[in-house]
Amino acid sequence: MVIHTEVLIAGAGPAGLMLAGDLAAAGVRCTVAERRTGEFSLTRAFAVHARTLEELDARGIADELIARGTPVRGVRLLGQGELSLGGLPSRFPYTLVTPQYETERVLAGRARALGAEIRTGAELVGLRQHGDHVEAEVQRTGTSQRRTVRAAYVVGADGVRSTVRSAVGLPFPGHAVVRSVMLADVPLAERPADTITANSTGDAFALIVPFGDGWYRVIAWNRQDQQPDDAPLSAATVRATVRLVFGTDYGMGEPRWLSRFHSDERQVPQYRVGRVFLAGDAAHVHSPAGGQGMNTGIQDAANLGWKLAAVLAGWAGEGLLDSYHTERHPVGQQVLRSSSTLLQGAMLHIPGPLRAGRSAAIRTLSRVRPLASRMTGAISGLAISYPAPRGAHPLTGRRVADLRLAGGRRLYEALRSGRFLLVTPDGARQGDGLLAEHAETVALAQPARTTVLVRPDAYIGWASDDPAADPAAALARLVHAS
Repeated sequence: MVIHTEVLIAGAGPAGLMLAGDLAAAGVRCTVAERRTGEFSLTRAFAVHARTLEELDARGIADELIARGTPVRGVRLLGQGELSLGGLPSRFPYTLVTPQYETERVLAGRARALGAEIRTGAELVGLRQHGDHVEAEVQRTGTSQRRTVRAAYVVGADGVRSTVRSAVGLPFPGHAVVRSVMLADVPLAERPADTITANSTGDAFALIVPFGDGWYRVIAWNRQDQQPDDAPLSAATVRATVRLVFGTDYGMGEPRWLSRFHSDERQVPQYRVGRVFLAGDAAHVHSPAGGQGMNTGIQDAANLGWKLAAVLAGWAGEGLLDSYHTERHPVGQQVLRSSSTLLQGAMLHIPGPLRAGRSAAIRTLSRVRPLASRMTGAISGLAISYPAPRGAHPLTGRRVADLRLAGGRRLYEALRSGRFLLVTPDGARQGDGLLAEHAETVALAQPARTTVLVRPDAYIGWASDDPAADPAAALARLVHAS
């Protein structure tokens, strides 16, 4: 018996669940195959940045996740300069610290409520592409039982060891950048700060993140203690490294969770191969510096979901799907570069007498507003923008702010319909055809002269200061891109 669905998603991590929810909200039949069973308790990722929270806000679930986490409004860099997130131009001027499983619970709840089918204990083990569909083999975990699933498209969100990526023959070039990184969730008798605190000696580094409930995530590395990923890890080893880096272990108690891992920097050359797409860790992996991995994957899904839905509904051209790679691949490259720079800085060996100079320089840089804004824009994801056609309005491709609309709504509340928004100076409806069917026309609470077409993923697809410009034609060009 063959199972039919429109989109098959391999992997029920944050990227796969975000995509499933977006597709289901648009009326697309989608199935998620996840090899894990039972309660998911993976806690490696902990940071949800402002841009990701904005995307969740546009789906009505940001506040639910915020209630499960702790807003952290600053990052203490190498023990000295503090980079404040309080000035971010967002409803969310902070990083939300919450275990990855909480993010997955919120995303899974939304996806299921909207009708997505999430099958646990089911692992995609192979696929074949045909002219108008993909056939995938899904195997019940721990058995030899297999079923064939036929879908119009398949999305591999199945992690670093992606079966989907292997099945389409894509390489995953890159290298391991740091080995034997220690992770621990611990109670501390002394509170180090209500910020994310990082320090480095060059031979060791440590990061301490407050969960807000008396527990802290510690990420630590010691050049003199390089062990395999599966080597036993003791609380004493973590304490010793934290003392080496900070001069104290802050009264560290017994951990509830310990792990070692190594970190790679890798990225596929293509995010699309025919009817198969890659998202999240299946497409790119980075060092843990900056906490960008999960956020980048969720934003991959936000970009891809509305495009797949529009093509499957028949009102957008197949070429629109190519823009997923065009827009998201450079973002993955930039995250690789920035996280690598942060990690290399933490691992750089600096003699003791020179560390004070480094700390003073970091403290000064964190107080220079243009530099601080650039750093916080990169960390938060608010600075991400997409390529615009030559001659396009300067706003095209940029993130849209959560502006107040006439009538009292916020713009991100209006985006919860999953449709485009046409923001006009007076709110008068313009155009017909695609525009009338797939866009809601709104006006800002404050007067404006620019007409803006906002995509469902909260990026500006087109803008014009010319009152005679045709937004209907602009939407047609956007969704029939080739």
